[in-house]
Amino acid sequence: MKPIREQIKDKPWLGWAIFLVTIVAVFLLGLLASSVMERRAEAVFAYTPKVQHEPTEPRNEVWGQNFPKEYQSYMKTKDTTFASKYNGAAMIDMLEVDPRLVVLWAGYGFAKDYNQGRGHMYAVEDIHNTLRTGAPSDEKKSPMPNTCWTCKSPDVPRLMAEMGPAEFYKGTWEQKGPEVMNAIGCADCHDSKTMNLKITRPALVEAFERMGKDINEASHQEMRSLVCAQCHVEYYFDKKSHPGSPYLTFPWDKGMSVEAMEEYYDEIEFSDWTHKLSRAPMLKAQHPGYEVYLTGVHAKRGVSCADCHMPYKSEGGVKFTDHHIQSPLNNVANSCQVCHREETASLVQDVYERQDRIIENRDKLEELIVRMHVEAKTAWDLGATEEQMKGILTDIRHAQWRWDYAAASHGGSFHSPVETGRVISTGITVAQEGRIKLARLLADLGHNEEVPYPDIATKAKAQEFIGLPVEKLQSEKNEFLKNVLPQWKEEGKKREAGYTVSMK
Repeated sequence: MKPIREQIKDKPWLGWAIFLVTIVAVFLLGLLASSVMERRAEAVFAYTPKVQHEPTEPRNEVWGQNFPKEYQSYMKTKDTTFASKYNGAAMIDMLEVDPRLVVLWAGYGFAKDYNQGRGHMYAVEDIHNTLRTGAPSDEKKSPMPNTCWTCKSPDVPRLMAEMGPAEFYKGTWEQKGPEVMNAIGCADCHDSKTMNLKITRPALVEAFERMGKDINEASHQEMRSLVCAQCHVEYYFDKKSHPGSPYLTFPWDKGMSVEAMEEYYDEIEFSDWTHKLSRAPMLKAQHPGYEVYLTGVHAKRGVSCADCHMPYKSEGGVKFTDHHIQSPLNNVANSCQVCHREETASLVQDVYERQDRIIENRDKLEELIVRMHVEAKTAWDLGATEEQMKGILTDIRHAQWRWDYAAASHGGSFHSPVETGRVISTGITVAQEGRIKLARLLADLGHNEEVPYPDIATKAKAQEFIGLPVEKLQSEKNEFLKNVLPQWKEEGKKREAGYTVSMK
């Protein structure tokens, strides 16, 4: 082959071609270098603090000035349009969907009102609106303690830092009303100086300590679940450890399984309420999402809550955690398909199939427990004694605890379908054994017929069946929202106007 010089002499156009190619290549390389430098500068600029605030600053919009991308994505939790087959982001009246719940919770606040939770931005608004917190006024207190604010707001770490957890928990819910204004957000999970993930609720730290563990040794990946476990767990209000203060406590001392927590509660003779119909000492599972998640395959593979509900995303040259906390079914590409190569429709269908199978058995358990409550009431009405009812009431308590553990663990039918199915099946066994005892007792009391199943086809019928004055409760709540809540908000604005925020 001739040297390039000789080729150019023979074909002058070849030299021009090489020249032009070189110019284009240099130009493209220049664009690439410029883009890389621009993205690097963008990344640096994106994490340059613009304001300085107090460590306990509760206002998410103030943090958002330093972390605009995270804040903008967090703001999307306001969107309630997504709905999956069973849940989603929209508000759903679960008592209307499933009126049996009213009977299961007769005598407890959830029989008044239970809505499917919306995004984190609605945490404070929804607790204001629910009938469970009552309609406090100058003359009337809320039926709920201040402890109920614990997982609703970054104002809570601020208040706990000022007065300590035990003092924060004291008193009734309305006492902290003017103090808790900001919805779940930045200060709930992050250290204000380092932005490292941080546990801000003492109950989780204390539970680890009682199990002989140091939560400070948790890895970053573990923390991406533990910050969620501050709230998405089973808990109860311990009224004995700190007299006068319903102290938020996780019942993990004997383990995190449904049986271990049941044993813990039975041993200390704890109950959340006494059932209005059956008089059973009941347990109300809160939302043991973390405990159930730990028994699933994703936890065993090291997948954190944030990997699926807050996956990473990139904008420009910046990679960050998407703070639009939501169902992975509304973000399959960034959540599921990072690991799974199936098509979106196939992955979604797989979730629904698991949910269908779990809920089919869960509904059967619900029906059995409703029958137990009604049959137990019939036994009491016929003159049953405390001794005759003791074992039956324990069966009612244990059967409903298992049902509630599965039902309240939102997402449990996907997070851990095997464990959730096992818990429901043991609940069915306990319920059937309890009903056999009831049948024998009713026969001894002279009742040899089937106890009629109540007409609870709608929420209204179910609430009427248990004697709940819903119209009165709603009227009182409307008065609270009209007259008291605006005063709380005005007091909160005045307080926050004095917070220190300075430009960097």
